[in-house]
Amino acid sequence: MTSAGEGSGGGKGEAEGGEGEGKRLDRLPEALVCSIMSKLDVGSICSAASTCRAFRASASQIFAFIPSFHLLEIALSIDILRRLLPPNPYLRSLKLDCERLDDSAISLLAQPALQELYVHNCSDFTGKLLCGIASNCADLRCLYLGSVAEKRSRAIHISDLGDLLSCCKQLEALVLMFDVSLISGHDFAPIWASASQKLECLEIGYVSSVMVTELLAPNLAPKSSNSLHPSILPGIQKLILSVDSITDTMVGTISSGLLSLTHLDLRDAPFMEPTIVTDLTNLGLELVNQHGKLKHLSLIRSQQYLITYFRRVNDLGLLMMADKCTNLESISLGGFCRVTDSGFKTILHSCSRLYKLKVCHGTHLTDLVFHDISATSLSLIHVSLRWCYLLTNHAIGNLVSNAQIKVLDLRECKSLGDEALKAIGTLPELKTLRLDGMDISDFGLSSLRERVIKSLTSLSLRGCKRLTDRAISVLFKDASNLELRELDLSNIPSLSDEGILSLARSRVPVSELRIRQCPLIGDTSVMALASMQVDDDQRHGNCLRLLDIYNCGGITQLAYKWLKNPYFPRLR
Repeated sequence: MTSAGEGSGGGKGEAEGGEGEGKRLDRLPEALVCSIMSKLDVGSICSAASTCRAFRASASQIFAFIPSFHLLEIALSIDILRRLLPPNPYLRSLKLDCERLDDSAISLLAQPALQELYVHNCSDFTGKLLCGIASNCADLRCLYLGSVAEKRSRAIHISDLGDLLSCCKQLEALVLMFDVSLISGHDFAPIWASASQKLECLEIGYVSSVMVTELLAPNLAPKSSNSLHPSILPGIQKLILSVDSITDTMVGTISSGLLSLTHLDLRDAPFMEPTIVTDLTNLGLELVNQHGKLKHLSLIRSQQYLITYFRRVNDLGLLMMADKCTNLESISLGGFCRVTDSGFKTILHSCSRLYKLKVCHGTHLTDLVFHDISATSLSLIHVSLRWCYLLTNHAIGNLVSNAQIKVLDLRECKSLGDEALKAIGTLPELKTLRLDGMDISDFGLSSLRERVIKSLTSLSLRGCKRLTDRAISVLFKDASNLELRELDLSNIPSLSDEGILSLARSRVPVSELRIRQCPLIGDTSVMALASMQVDDDQRHGNCLRLLDIYNCGGITQLAYKWLKNPYFPRLR
């Protein structure tokens, strides 16, 4: 560490003052310093350790017995990780960004006492990571592996996954957030027979529908009294899969083969238009929830690679599914282009316990779905209606009869305008509001000021083309005690530095601010945010952890000189 007196501007007295301060800290009992610092998160401990020898010594001791080490904001190098993560018999939970690590870090990550391990961006690792975890972490309960072996020349063999499943017998939750169809070797299905009987949650980043069907097929075979074949994943309650195409066969196998399933989340992204054999039809929906325990259902067709829908499902399919899913508490449906108001209303009227409703690309969903929603017993808390172009302001007026809504997502509902905002402004408990792409004005936003803005923690106005700088003052001028933490003002052509100056003056305590692709935003906005004083202690820019200024037209190199301490001390 360089002392405060070093450098061109430091004097002798200044250096002596810094040295004296260090000596005073050294006089503090080490046990007291360790006790205080141990209550901080890992990032804060590292920051404190950089200030003086006393704190550095205490940090070294803390990292030798700390029970949880969570540091996802920064990707550490192997050299730094060795200093921060010594062998620790008390370490129970480890969460890291491994973007700068490879197989040489396995011994540091796979610590024997771990019960929870969360490592993402593991693209430079090979299957040895799975073997290392299998060899050392027998007590692991929760495991998240992200992007393993995604770099060229890195690979996972089926035996690596087999070792992990057979050795970690205490696993309750397993997330393999990578493409398991690229695992080399055969016998993908048989190795799951040795998986933990305690496994309740399984999530896979990508797997083919054929592999899923083969995996669970043994559960459908007739069982004799002397059968030696164990059930596959008998305790699974929550299954989340991204597949190439959701099919009737896969849905039927899952619904029939997993006896304890309560949460089913399936998403696909076809590369080509599915055929009748490789698609979901009304028959597949009739097979959902064969054991009657399902409470959460999500069936989403993504348009990531191809503009495609569930073209073989209509209102009849939802009617047959609703008959077996009366206990559903949440449902998400995406890409059902042939389902009309009748099908969606069947869900609302059949599932009396529903609190979460998500529909995206509902091309035939209109106001009639919510016409008599006040007559139902529903208590909706989370409503998302993305890309439902036929909805008008009238639908939102009926929807807000559910006054307890906390999350409302109306992104890209382009027929909604200021009248919808007037209805939304009556929701007293709203926490998250997403209005991207709506046809709203500055005046319309004033409907949110009286009640909703005080309860919101997240607000997105991205792509609302009619908004101007005045929208900021309409929402935030003279507002106090706001809970808002996330604000998205991206892609608003008329938003300029003046609007961001108004935001800074209002002292809104946002921790995430997105203003990307605003052509009139420039260096002045960054300087305004740098000088923003949110708290009475006069700390500058002390709340912002994320600032997105991508492709803002007026940003120059000058702005980057402000993106550092002391102006943005928490920026990640």
